[in-house]
Amino acid sequence: MGIHTVEKIGGTSMSRFGELMRNILIGDRKGPDLYNRVFVVSAYGGVTNLLLENKKTAAPGIYAAFAAGDNKAWPEKLEETRQKLIEFNRSFAELGLNQTAADDFVNERMDGVKSCLRNLMQLRSFGHFHREDYLPAARELLSSVGEAHSAFNSTLILREHGVNAVFVDLSGWKDQDTGTMEETILHHIAGLDFSQCMPIVTGYAKCAEGVMAKFDRGYSEITFSKLAVVTGAREGVIHKEFHLSTGDPKLIGEDHVRTIGHTNFDIADQLADMAMEAIHPKASKAMELNNIPIRVTNAFDPGSPGTLISRNYVSPTPRVDMICGRQDVIAVEVFDPEMVGESGYDYQVLASFARNKISYIAKNTNANTITHYVPERAKNLNRCLEEISRNFPGAAVTTRKVAIIGVIGSNMKLPGFLSRAARALAAANINVLALDQCMRQVNMQFIIEREDFKAAQIALHRELVENEN
Repeated sequence: MGIHTVEKIGGTSMSRFGELMRNILIGDRKGPDLYNRVFVVSAYGGVTNLLLENKKTAAPGIYAAFAAGDNKAWPEKLEETRQKLIEFNRSFAELGLNQTAADDFVNERMDGVKSCLRNLMQLRSFGHFHREDYLPAARELLSSVGEAHSAFNSTLILREHGVNAVFVDLSGWKDQDTGTMEETILHHIAGLDFSQCMPIVTGYAKCAEGVMAKFDRGYSEITFSKLAVVTGAREGVIHKEFHLSTGDPKLIGEDHVRTIGHTNFDIADQLADMAMEAIHPKASKAMELNNIPIRVTNAFDPGSPGTLISRNYVSPTPRVDMICGRQDVIAVEVFDPEMVGESGYDYQVLASFARNKISYIAKNTNANTITHYVPERAKNLNRCLEEISRNFPGAAVTTRKVAIIGVIGSNMKLPGFLSRAARALAAANINVLALDQCMRQVNMQFIIEREDFKAAQIALHRELVENEN
């Protein structure tokens, strides 16, 4: 195990780079204390939305316009994005960013992308090239631009401030050789002495399997994880713009929540299932297996140690770590009087989910009803429902918009937690539509009406966290 850390910085934080230098990258450190830290950086906030599509609204970026075959829209969006990247360069002028070098880098990448996309448009006009042959590669190419831009700028700025920063470009720009992600990482860090330099690594890493194809927008955390594992890091650190807290401070109030000091990878998985990702579950799994702990910190609160996620931690006293939830949930209910005692019925329902690549968050069953709770944005949900109805002509297949509230903790094996939670919801006049809890007792899930989403979290946090304190 090395003595270095691998640290990831998200896009929203990267946009506040001056504060990052004061809080994390430099601060009061001098000489050797600056080093033995490897940083993986995301694109500046909003840039990947411009390159691909808006993650929340699905508004098209360069890629989406190109994929739609809109020959007028995608070049316009490319130039708008170029201008936005240059605006970011201007915003860091006071930090000492060399504007000529930064602009030249942007223009080289954007001109190269523009030329590549034009050539692909010519190829598709012949009719012999199918969308599935070139669109994935185009998406990978566009994805790589944002992280390369932010990493290049960061390196220039840090060098201007006396730090021996090294730009580590994993994006594969004009690189004809493509191996696994591990091979890409090892090739580009070969010869670097972490005790003498500060590598600034692109969150995008080109590899044969394609990170976008495999992980989509979660790829920077995969790069972070792979880098930590292949270099044998002492610890992985994820710098966010908020603390990992016992509840959402925007809903519950900053004065009512507290930072979670220590938890384990199991709880991190539960949070990811509730769309409260401390880290991408596939990234955390590799670090868990290699016994590399992860620390989640607030990039703008450098005095706090943040939250440590380790493999074997269990709270010494029974407690609730977090109240969280998601309201983008659809309940898919299959009611069939012929279900009772029928072996394999559930398997056949799940086969439809699997064929349509839909995962579920929670599940309830009784003698003649199976209900799965799935993300509302699941792409093939309507097709899946039609398939289930065809396969089970005697069943009633219905859907309902609901919310799920999770009560999560590494040690909740104490009689009374469930009854206290139910009483708190009842006192707030909130009806529990369904509930789910495994015997391991690390996560209680309450399915409720969407309009009760905020009130339920406040009530549960008050009863199970604040009253406990």
